[in-house]
Amino acid sequence: MTAAAPKRKHGLRETVASLGQPKVASMLALGFSSGLPFLLSGATFGFWLADAGTSVTAIGFLSWVGLAYSFKYLWSPLVDRLPLPVLGRLGARRSWAVFTQIVVAGALLAMAAVGPGGPGGLATLGAFALVLAFASATQDIAIDAWRIESASDAEELSLFTSAYQLGYRIALLISDALILIFAQHLGWPMSYTLMALLMGVGLFAALRTPEPERADRAIESKERSAPIWTPRGFADAVIGPFAEFIRAHGGFAIVMLLMIALYRLPEFVIGPVAGPFYKELGLEKDVIGGVRASFGLVASFAGIAAGGVAALRFGFKNTLIVGAILQGVGVAGYALLPSLGPSLGAFATVMVIDNFSGAFGGVVFIAYMSSLTSLGYTATQYALMSSLNTWFGKFFKGFSGAMVDGFHNAGHSMLDAYAIFYVCAGLMAVPAVALCLVLLARKTPPAADGAPG
Repeated sequence: MTAAAPKRKHGLRETVASLGQPKVASMLALGFSSGLPFLLSGATFGFWLADAGTSVTAIGFLSWVGLAYSFKYLWSPLVDRLPLPVLGRLGARRSWAVFTQIVVAGALLAMAAVGPGGPGGLATLGAFALVLAFASATQDIAIDAWRIESASDAEELSLFTSAYQLGYRIALLISDALILIFAQHLGWPMSYTLMALLMGVGLFAALRTPEPERADRAIESKERSAPIWTPRGFADAVIGPFAEFIRAHGGFAIVMLLMIALYRLPEFVIGPVAGPFYKELGLEKDVIGGVRASFGLVASFAGIAAGGVAALRFGFKNTLIVGAILQGVGVAGYALLPSLGPSLGAFATVMVIDNFSGAFGGVVFIAYMSSLTSLGYTATQYALMSSLNTWFGKFFKGFSGAMVDGFHNAGHSMLDAYAIFYVCAGLMAVPAVALCLVLLARKTPPAADGAPG
């Protein structure tokens, strides 16, 4: 019996070294395209609104446009099985990616043209933000399936996921940090216009990256035997992915899905109030953007490297527990800033801890969800899991501004109200940690857990 080949590390160094491979470089660019719009309808959008004098409560409620990410599983069967007119000749994954990238760029340009004070006010701007979130969520469905189906084995999936996460984090850096510097000097409308132009990176990669042939064959086989417009084909497209997931994982499927739903809760909840919080601290946009673009960038890359290596060395489940704890600590750390004032050193330290923690947990979390999908149902199953990941977070973050205002109205200063809020947000990691411990108690083969075999 031949001994199993040792698993290769896929930390930051190995990922960067592999970028000379066209498929790996493409996953980096597609990850960038997925990450760029995410905050532009979320935390960064909230910063723009805060600059325009919008109330914290209104900013929190407007963040609900991001619920599109939470319900993308509802239309994921269409992305899995329905070819697009005209663009369909590009292939199942590529056509949907190209279409949604064009819509995302158009929505960003529309938001730049309207602004908070434009015709229709916040309602019109919010409508375009909803289009942005919907198109971005649909792009994620196509690109996530593309990434998973393009991998020939678990090692390549790990490499593609690391490259995707690296691109995603670079995009977050631009849309969360550098855009603040742009906004300081060029204004928000021009900054959103620049973001629309940067969507060209993903569009170029989508047009140059080949379709995953084995996935196309599986989809074509399903369409030949039962087209989606037939009762049998519709049932297979809508119910089949969920039935297959339950069949593969049994009773623990519910525990797994609940853990997925709660895992990123602290990070989601703090998004809408981040901009108003920094404004209340007295930090300039240049300072915030500079810290994020320097210390935050290094911390994010370190988190990706550490998370990828830890997942391969210790297994997904062990690493998920560490990631959940780190995320809670990273978020709660912001509660220290009100007592320290607008200290650059304190802000940089907290930002480093949070970015490292988020990147560490994020890379192993995405790899874990990717490993649970089945060929032929990739887009729908992954969309279900990534949608679940946002359900509670996207819902509760709508109340984040109201929570801060509530603590303030209870007699606390505004900064103390933010501190209490961040402690509460950090404690939201506890249920995910508990569920990870339950999953760890389940006996599974080492290979299924992502542990060295």
